[in-house]
Amino acid sequence: MATPLLEIENLHAGVCDKEIIKGFNLTINEGEVHAIMGPNGAGKSTLSNVLCGKPGYEVTAGTIRFKGKDLLSLSPEERAREGVFLCMQYPVEIPGVPTTAFLKHSVNAVRKHHNLPELDTMEFIKMVREEGKKLGIDGEMIKRPLNVGFSGGEKKRLETLQMSILKPALSILDEADSGLDIDALKVVADGVNALRDGHRSMLVITHYQRLLNYVVPDFVHVYADGRIVKSGTKDLALELEEKGYAEFVREK
Repeated sequence: MATPLLEIENLHAGVCDKEIIKGFNLTINEGEVHAIMGPNGAGKSTLSNVLCGKPGYEVTAGTIRFKGKDLLSLSPEERAREGVFLCMQYPVEIPGVPTTAFLKHSVNAVRKHHNLPELDTMEFIKMVREEGKKLGIDGEMIKRPLNVGFSGGEKKRLETLQMSILKPALSILDEADSGLDIDALKVVADGVNALRDGHRSMLVITHYQRLLNYVVPDFVHVYADGRIVKSGTKDLALELEEKGYAEFVREK
């Protein structure tokens, strides 16, 4: 039996002494797309931050295994090189860092980690141009400082380009539809769907169903009060869109 790509068992975690994740369990196999839906404040972004190793979050119980390895023992950089990618809800701007330099360094760090030869400048530029063309990203955009002055749609397109060239084993999309108009949403969704090859997996974290019209998940999970409270197929997302989350939210 194949080892799951990601195994989360009885995870408890929080920030500033406040427990947010309370007994979370999830298994993702190679090639699967899972969607996590839940009300605001349920802790969806906390889950993505814990998976990627963002400082400030404390895991108090449970285990996370990625490709059979203890994910919690790895630094954020090691997790990224192993193939965990976070498409952030609000990508940060980094003045003074050219987008091309950032992308080239990232690609070669991953290649080096997997004992592959680094790409030279011409090989890298050719690859980025080819992948960027598929996503409607022109060459001028990636010459600018990283995310500086980018619109919300441009930032999300750039993150999709990163996924396309890094080819992570697990992509975590933390409300990737946030702030996007319908045209930008379709471009991002097309880029995400192009990565679906039966091997790479995705964890799509969202509040609304609309993204799942374009990135159709294999499984949908309702996340409330720090844990998964219901799981189903893509039809569950339609049910949530119609009825909301009221039945899953406890009175405080």
